Amino acid sequence: MHSIVATQKPAAARGASRPALLLDWYDRHRRRLPWRPPAGERPDPYRVWLSEIMLQQTGVKTVGPYFEKFLARWPDVAALGRASQDDVLRMWAGLGYYSRARNLHACAVAVLRDHGGVFPDTEEGLRQLPGIGPYTAAAIGAIAFDIRTMPVDGNIERVVSRLYAVEEPLPQAKPRIQELAATLLGPSRAGDSAQALMDLGSSICTPKKPACALCPLNADCAARARGDQETFPRKAPKKTGTLRRGAAFIVTRGDELLVRTRPEKGLLGGMTEVPGSQWLAEQDDKSALGQAPVLKGITRWHRKAGVVTHVFTHFPLELVVYTANVPARTRALEGMRWVPVATLADEALPNVMRKAIAHGLD
Repeated sequence: MHSIVATQKPAAARGASRPALLLDWYDRHRRRLPWRPPAGERPDPYRVWLSEIMLQQTGVKTVGPYFEKFLARWPDVAALGRASQDDVLRMWAGLGYYSRARNLHACAVAVLRDHGGVFPDTEEGLRQLPGIGPYTAAAIGAIAFDIRTMPVDGNIERVVSRLYAVEEPLPQAKPRIQELAATLLGPSRAGDSAQALMDLGSSICTPKKPACALCPLNADCAARARGDQETFPRKAPKKTGTLRRGAAFIVTRGDELLVRTRPEKGLLGGMTEVPGSQWLAEQDDKSALGQAPVLKGITRWHRKAGVVTHVFTHFPLELVVYTANVPARTRALEGMRWVPVATLADEALPNVMRKAIAHGLD
């Protein structure tokens, strides 16, 4: 049973007015974003796609500088499709969720190879591309091609669940919220309707202390009428992953550091890392140290005080850091390489590795 509080206006009248109210508000208050063209200009599908991939599970403030950096290096999808995956991973380093970077590159290659460097202009065509799921296809379709569809991100979920007081918790409520969100589309300007809801959720209908008095849809918001808007969307209890432990080994040869590349598939695939142990629950220090790389010149490992902590989506991690210095001519082990410490910024190092290296070299 979905709870919807009645208001003075008939449902049909409310439904008809909401899209217009939204667009009127958006025309006056739209956010200025690097990937959003001025009002009246057609959005560039490449910029829309690039921003949508970067914005998955990452905030606008974090994404902005990365978006500008990518655009300066690869101004269109053809340029990105001709780049190497290693270069893309290096540019992506620090943005997290690295499978997005691999999919980003694979998608650009596919658009260049199979579509002549032009994005498909249908949701179905977009969904055939690597890394583009139902939400991203809808977002690109609505914003870049004005397809009459409503992408539902976290901001839109929040606005819609409050507007209609959707009692079912997430993620089970997603189909219902998708259905209700579609009622907020007008006969035209689908992309602006979607971006209006995104902006509304970001600036007005915020998770805590929403500015309901400023909302263009406040007159018939069910949650506001009840006074419990901050409790929406309903969410099932979050499961916390089990703590995993491991060791990171910082080996220096003068001003060089020993690194390797992680396997293509799996967590942090294709990224650069220092040698390390497995990351396992209940792993003790002795077991982790037993997985240290064996190089000539290392007689003992120095354990750094404290641990490096990092939280992944599914589990928290603690790393003990060990350091060692080796003679100038020591050769790297198979699958590893020496890189100058001065050029580490150019390596595709995930944040957890940057933390471990900073701790080890301190």
